[in-house]
Parts: sequence; C-alpha cells; structure tokens
Amino acid sequence: MRDWLESRQIIVYFVAIGLGVVIGITAPQMSVAFEGAITPVLAALIYTTFLQVPLADLRGAMTNRRFLAALLLANFLVIPVFVWLLFQMVPDHSAVQLGVLLVLLTPCIDYVVVFTHMGRGNARLILAATPILLIVQILLLPLYLWLFLGPNTAELLSPGPFLAAFLWLIAVPLVLAWLTELLARRHTTSQKFTASMTLGPVPLMALTLFLVIGAELPRIREAQDIVLSIVAIYIVYAVVSPLIGWAIARFAHLDADAGRAVMFSTGTRNSLVVLPLALAAPFDGSLVAGVVVTQTLVELLAELAYIRLVPTLMASRPTRGG
Repeated sequence: MRDWLESRQIIVYFVAIGLGVVIGITAPQMSVAFEGAITPVLAALIYTTFLQVPLADLRGAMTNRRFLAALLLANFLVIPVFVWLLFQMVPDHSAVQLGVLLVLLTPCIDYVVVFTHMGRGNARLILAATPILLIVQILLLPLYLWLFLGPNTAELLSPGPFLAAFLWLIAVPLVLAWLTELLARRHTTSQKFTASMTLGPVPLMALTLFLVIGAELPRIREAQDIVLSIVAIYIVYAVVSPLIGWAIARFAHLDADAGRAVMFSTGTRNSLVVLPLALAAPFDGSLVAGVVVTQTLVELLAELAYIRLVPTLMASRPTRGG
C-alpha cells in the first residue's frame, strides 16, 4: 500500500489541490474551520515523517559543520541578496512589500522536513538544523526589514509565532516520535503501530494541501488584482532558489543527500509561520496575509516538481567527506 501511494503521490496531491480550489471558491465560509485544522494535521504529518527518520542519528547530524555552514550561507546571505534583486520588481505598496519580504526571507522550519524526505534528501540534517534556522531568522529578520523598508517596520515583529510553530510543529512531534520509537523496541503493538504509520505521509500531505488551499484561497481572491502582480516574482523565486542551494552544496562538496536538503531549504519558505505576523500588520493586514499566502500556493505546486527534479539534479557523486 505504501509503495502504491508513493508511486501515485503527485496525482493524489493534485486531486487534493483541485478539491481545495473547489471548496475555496464555492464555500469560502469554510476557511476559518480549515485554517484551524492546518496546524494539527501538519503536526501529524511531521510526526509520521519523524517516525521514518532515524532519530538516534540526530546527534551526528548536528555536528555536520560543512552542511550547517552551507545551509546558513544559502539562507541568510545568498538568498537575501537574491530577494533584494526580486524586490526591485515588487509594486510600490507597503503591504505588498512587507508580505513579500516576510515570506521570502524566512526559511521553513516545519514541512521542509517532510518534502526533503519525500525528495530523497537527508531529512535528519534538516531536522537537526531547525533550531538554528529558527534562532537565526528571528534575529536577522528585523535587520533585513530595516535594510529593505526602514526602521519602523522591523519593530512590528514578535518572536511569538516562530516559537509557537517550533513548539507544536517540531518539538512536540519530535518528542512523540522518540517515545514511539522507545515503545516499539519493547512492545509488539507499538511496532505494528509504527509500521502502520508509514502509510501516513502521503494522505496527510494531501490533506494538508487541501486544507491550506481551501482556507487561504478566499483571502487571495479578496485582493486578487494586487496579488496577481507578484505571482511572477514567486515563480522566479521557486525556479532559481533551489539552483542557489544546488550551487552552494556543490561549492561545499556536500554529498547528494545533504545537497538535496540544502536545495529544499532554499526553495521552501516559512509561510505558515509568518502568516500571524502578516495578519497583525497595522496597515492592510489582510492584504499582507494575501501576499504571503499567494507564495504558499506557488510553493506547494513547486514542491511537487522538486520531489521529482531535485534527486535528478543533485545526483550521487564522490565528495571530500562531511
């Protein structure tokens, strides 16, 4: 069953996206309920993924300095320079500019682990790096906004949404997965449960896509004229950002699995985490949120391509070690 699901996962995801579009258009009143369901479903998805990642090896992953250096260089130096270039094409509208920067300057700390695993990248490395990505982006995002927009905008930020996302989407699923692994070593029932959870990622990812599209499409439609003006920017980011990760991974002489992890990280942004920040903006909060969510929809479609293309682009090759 697992092989059947994984071999047809792209079809399953597109069906889920299509159903989400239908609900978002025909029943926009469902958006609030859908939005409330995203976090628990996403947490369940990440939990099932963690069960397939050997958590006992995380300590070794955290000491991979070459990988961490490449990851930080890509996300917090090269990507911001690339975003600055894209920013020159963003309309001269404060809400739109803030939304674009919020989402493109923050690397994902949650479902990037899932997509990395699905794309045959080293999910352990990404998982081990999530606390570092979290801390660095909390510290640097105000600086980036100050450089791009001026000092007043940086003061709007709060670390609360970032810390809450890390708690519920990384820490809690990680602890539960660790406890499940401990029980599976001692009890046959837990072993069977763990084995059954290997069926979870594809259906749960499909459900996540369905909920995100259904919840956020009405918000995009409310500001579709302005939002459509930045879709091309997001598409360019989706195409170029993994190539930046690829180039840096090769420069750092990472192995194929680690290189794929860097590519997924540069291509995947923290949209669901920065959404509360967008909604809290003192000017046109709903428009800022619409700009953020538009990137989410472009990114989700791009991730389906990444799953197929990244393993091919970052093929196995000899390295200098880790």
